[in-house]
Amino acid sequence: MFPKPKPLLRPNTYAYESEPMVKATGFREYDARWLYGSEINLMGVEALGLGLGTLIHELGVEPHVVVGHDFRSYSASIKMALVNGLLAAGCKVHDIGLALTPMAYFAQFDLAVPCVAMVTASHNDNGWTGVKMGTRRPLTFGPDEMLRLKDIVLNGRFETKDGGAYTFVDNFPARYIADLTNRPKLKRRLKVVCACGNGTAGAFAPQVLEAIGCEVVPLDCELDHTFPKYNPNTEDLKMLHAMRDAVLASKADLALGFDGDGDRCGVVDNTGEEIFADKVGVMLARDISARSKNALFVADVKSTGLFATDPVLIANGARTDYWKTGHSYMKRRVHEIGAVAGFEKSGHFFFNEPFGRGYDDGLIFALAVCDMLDRNPQKSMAGLKEALPKTWSSPTMSPYCADEEKYGVVDAVVKHFEAERKNGGKVAGQPIRDLVTVNGVRVTVADGTWGLVRASSNKPELVVVVESPVSEARMREMFAALDAVIRTHQEVGAYNQKI
Repeated sequence: MFPKPKPLLRPNTYAYESEPMVKATGFREYDARWLYGSEINLMGVEALGLGLGTLIHELGVEPHVVVGHDFRSYSASIKMALVNGLLAAGCKVHDIGLALTPMAYFAQFDLAVPCVAMVTASHNDNGWTGVKMGTRRPLTFGPDEMLRLKDIVLNGRFETKDGGAYTFVDNFPARYIADLTNRPKLKRRLKVVCACGNGTAGAFAPQVLEAIGCEVVPLDCELDHTFPKYNPNTEDLKMLHAMRDAVLASKADLALGFDGDGDRCGVVDNTGEEIFADKVGVMLARDISARSKNALFVADVKSTGLFATDPVLIANGARTDYWKTGHSYMKRRVHEIGAVAGFEKSGHFFFNEPFGRGYDDGLIFALAVCDMLDRNPQKSMAGLKEALPKTWSSPTMSPYCADEEKYGVVDAVVKHFEAERKNGGKVAGQPIRDLVTVNGVRVTVADGTWGLVRASSNKPELVVVVESPVSEARMREMFAALDAVIRTHQEVGAYNQKI
């Protein structure tokens, strides 16, 4: 019988090498993330694999699982510990090796395998590990599955079974790359900075862009799991500034940057200005809806209000459904309502047929941007951006807040603004026009300026975003109003960046 995991064990002890350790907070809303060594050990990862295999059988799904791992010094070891647990649960494992997360999602379709368990910490700092899981392509786990998995693992409700088997799928990346590039080449010769932050995408993204006809300027595409310059995170200003500098130095048409596991993409235009992913989403929605009238889209609650107010989208009959932030929530919503595409401010984009298979893939996003420019040969990336109605938007700002505290803080912030609305109070000097509480709280005041506070689903942080269609000053006033409420909670630390 596999032992029940402990919440805390001290490294370099007999117990640490002999018992599983799994910290409860690693089970997030839609995936799992831990600090490797201090919050989970290898036996804890085995317990996770055994628990996942137990859940797969419980759900009545065929027990075949695609596994892969990102480029971190410890990810291969963690993957094999996960595989041990899956085998003990009687699962048949299809190992695609070093991979991007969307490569693992693609493998579910290409190999006709229902389940996936991708070992990745995504854009988190070194030291973190995690697993993105699903049992029904193209969807990944949501809160219900994660709560059940947490219960199975932490309470040792494992069921071992015979029948486990392991297969390594040789040279699988070639199949993924062929699927992306088996298409006409661009007519327009685009010079593209391909930025990978020394993460996993460096092994694949440059050759995909070259294959469709781009002139590629590589930026930090050499794999280096120490991430010597900055974390491969397309919302990190260090990465965006490096992309800006490379665009200006090479006179490129744009820069495309990929996060640590390749399911997100960030864009810098030909003038060196970063374009937040939600604005790129509006540009792509314009492009798609011009060719597909009355198109239905999904945008997350962090995204710009332009999805609802842009006159071009309105003229094209496009409709947008605002939904919960998070790749799992967005994937499900896009799938459930049959949307053409879903756009998340963090850079997760979801394309259904004919563009994709419903999962988030930074390279499909990148190809869609290149195709948009190809269809607009007289327009630069900056020109397409400038054609949008002007708004002033903040980056995604993330003040530290412990996992054990963040949801309680956000609940209190929600109650504060609900009381303000009920009592006729003002925010940033204006009455509240709308309050959306589907995912934290999004406060919109009379002039359309809005701000969002929510708990991060995968890190010990809050998430704060503000936007104004009026002026930069109004955007800053909204941030000051939100921050004043946040600062009443001593549990909240410093911001990773501020406007």
